[in-house]
Amino acid sequence: MDATTLVTPPYVAGPLRLEPFAALMLAPARVGNPTTGRAFARPYKDVSARLLRWQARGLVTADTEPALYLHEYSSNGMTVRGLVGALDVSRRAAHAADRAVLPHEGIHPTQADELADRMDEMQLNPAPILLVHQGSPRLREIVATISAREPDHAFTDRGGQEHRIWAERAPETLDAIAAELADGRALIADGHHRYAAYLRLQRRRVGAPMGPRPTDLGLAMLVDQTDTPLFLGPIHRTLSGTSLEDLRDAAETLGLDYHDATQADAVHALSSARLAATDGERWAVVDLAIGPDEAAVEALHHRIVPALPHGPAAISYHHTVDEALGGARQEAIAVLMPAPSVGLVLRVAEADRLLPEKATSFQPKPSLGVLIRSLRDAAPAPS
Repeated sequence: MDATTLVTPPYVAGPLRLEPFAALMLAPARVGNPTTGRAFARPYKDVSARLLRWQARGLVTADTEPALYLHEYSSNGMTVRGLVGALDVSRRAAHAADRAVLPHEGIHPTQADELADRMDEMQLNPAPILLVHQGSPRLREIVATISAREPDHAFTDRGGQEHRIWAERAPETLDAIAAELADGRALIADGHHRYAAYLRLQRRRVGAPMGPRPTDLGLAMLVDQTDTPLFLGPIHRTLSGTSLEDLRDAAETLGLDYHDATQADAVHALSSARLAATDGERWAVVDLAIGPDEAAVEALHHRIVPALPHGPAAISYHHTVDEALGGARQEAIAVLMPAPSVGLVLRVAEADRLLPEKATSFQPKPSLGVLIRSLRDAAPAPS
């Protein structure tokens, strides 16, 4: 198999479980600081020693007792709140009904391997993957009760994100949370490759001497999309080696409506079933003729791109319209994409389909270094 091929990561079986863990937390001056990301770069074997040095200098705190954490962060006028714990990845789903975690994008196996190697070398889960779900009314009551207390930590990081963190250790509350999560499902919003790396690390330890395996768990943040939703934005494309004439020919081949438009009309026409495209001078709109359970990005990659008479030689991805338009020229068209709804992404995942690479952008993401999980002396709770 081509190493660049996208594959579906395995499915984790229910019950959906977030276990308490003893968090490492960087000092506010280190959170959201560009130097923090570089500190977690190669050589990975030095990261644990670096954290110990930071701890001695008061730049890292370590909880002495495991907890389930409620993390609230605010950025650009949006507030997101989620439970952070150690996700149980020890069981694989044999049937669709057993699935507890739903990926919606494929992964590159080599990238997942590299991330697994990095975590193994560092003996850390340096950041939680982001999961979204629809929490029960009872779970929202529990979260509201926790957040009504004074937070254990409150600060603004170097990047401007505001954070509040509560550590929950009361056995009755942890049991109530576990009961509310058990039958649920969560969609991966961000961190597909880290999720796949968790599974690879877990499988590498299967068959090892019996005893607690920290790699049976992986760090995750579970956000209730009904309570404090993440914003789902579009990711636009630039198709290099492709012209508007190529796009028109592909649309005609597929029986899709293609028409020229002004920039204002093309941008106004952009919707869940229409694309807008430009070569920097001319604009066009393509009506995709798709149903409510198909995403525009699927129609583009699975039908239009294969029907193009030329290219694309490469596809570039952009989080803003300005970035996409910056690459538009006669032989490289910018394609402006609509954002799929969270409900559509969930329906795609539940139908065992994968969206094309970089189809979604859930925002805002928490800054690196707020909550870190050490794999040293970290044992999963008994089942």
